Amino acid sequence: MNAPLLHNISGQAAISDDALGLTRIFEPAIQIAEWRRPPDPAIVHWLERHAGDLGSGLRQILRPGDRPQLAHWPAGPGREALADDLALLAEILGELLAADHVGLRLEVVDQAMCPRLHVDRVGIRLLCTYRGPGTEWVDDSGIDRRLLGAAAAGKPDECSGLLLSGHRIERLAPFSVALLKGQHWQGNGDRGIVHRSPPVTPACAPRILVALDAAWTD
Repeated sequence: MNAPLLHNISGQAAISDDALGLTRIFEPAIQIAEWRRPPDPAIVHWLERHAGDLGSGLRQILRPGDRPQLAHWPAGPGREALADDLALLAEILGELLAADHVGLRLEVVDQAMCPRLHVDRVGIRLLCTYRGPGTEWVDDSGIDRRLLGAAAAGKPDECSGLLLSGHRIERLAPFSVALLKGQHWQGNGDRGIVHRSPPVTPACAPRILVALDAAWTD
């Protein structure tokens, strides 16, 4: 068996073609770990047919190993494949973080939810885009963190001075599974991956993505 492809495209990122590569998110320097995997044709075809039938998405709390309830959406092999995949992602995050529960948000959107570059106030969040463009992020070498948030005075990222000369906007691939480290991860208070939602054009709308967050009971 061949060893998984592991490489960095920046000092903060680790990209792999194997799920085991996601464990690199625990390395102090790594702020984003991406498992690049091919799209599932059953999910792709089902979403192309039913993307307009999913409302604004769903919110559910899962225990690792649970399958989300999608019975209110149109039936078909693609719906079952999507439920299986969401269960897999919840299990991955739950096991990595030893979490009792996982909060699932599946978003169906026609515009960017978070269009400005920012850092999440979480520990580690899992993202996967099933339809439309993936989440964008920028390495620390291409930004001036002092101009994140209110310091940008409401100016677009490209005009505020936040993006430095020679910066590169990276984008997660469709169906890639990404772990994004936020500022609430232990010892990561002044760090966290800087990222934003991509623009959604009429040609690619709606964008469909899932965000998973770990939760623990006392």
